[in-house]
Amino acid sequence: MKLTPFELHRPGSVAEASELLERLGERAVIYSGGTELLLVAKMGLTEFTALVDVKRIPELRQVSANGELSIGGAVTHREIERSDAVLRGWPALAEMERHVGNIRVRNMGTIGGNLCFADPHSDPATFLLAMGGELTLQRGSAAPRRVAVDEFVRGPYMTALEPGELLVSVNVPALPEGARVVHRKISFRERPAITVAARLEVRDGSVTGARLAVGSVYVRPVRPAEAEGLLHGADAGSVDLAAVGEAAAAAAEPVEDLNGSADYKRQLIRVLTARVLAEALPESA
Repeated sequence: MKLTPFELHRPGSVAEASELLERLGERAVIYSGGTELLLVAKMGLTEFTALVDVKRIPELRQVSANGELSIGGAVTHREIERSDAVLRGWPALAEMERHVGNIRVRNMGTIGGNLCFADPHSDPATFLLAMGGELTLQRGSAAPRRVAVDEFVRGPYMTALEPGELLVSVNVPALPEGARVVHRKISFRERPAITVAARLEVRDGSVTGARLAVGSVYVRPVRPAEAEGLLHGADAGSVDLAAVGEAAAAAAEPVEDLNGSADYKRQLIRVLTARVLAEALPESA
């Protein structure tokens, strides 16, 4: 199918982009990488008549590390994957990005576009949830606001963005000494069928902090609280991986789709959670 005619706007600032979005209303959508948007548009599933291209806005194109990592919303997956700052301080993020989609998607697609599209099958959303990432949102010249990833992604293709608001940056906290981050997925096609990410802090042989995230099996990524509780304070060399995997599966509410039944997806959660933890725990590797 072909795209229907539309206006193309290329603002040079966040304030200009916000003004366009508010003036054009529901007939306008943000264009960043376009890998998801143009696909659904060609399928006739959109009704926009104006695109607001934000790829040229300078503050959306920056990557900086000053305590935390800040990634502009229009930075591509490929740029994150190859960023010196990311590779030095957040190598697990670079590795996760290296496996997003394919090289064409990574060259064009942006991290902000991925998160704002809120596809349930998202590598970055699951990873950032485990990391404790936050997003900076801004409308025009108003003061920016920060929201956690789990507050931002509200459901399939639904976010906390308000009218005229843009995702300005993705903020990833620095990793303390002894922290280990692992993100893995199982894919039957290009989109992941399940994603599991873990951020563990290990000190003197014990797990002093744990964040788990399970995604791509439900309408949004989730943190299994009971599974995290089994990790907190545990001896790093004797964690019951099967029990943690079972707790993660019990906390999930998988949605049956082309990737399998709910029961099958729970089994994937059990297996992949145990694999991720075996890799993240130093004495279990």
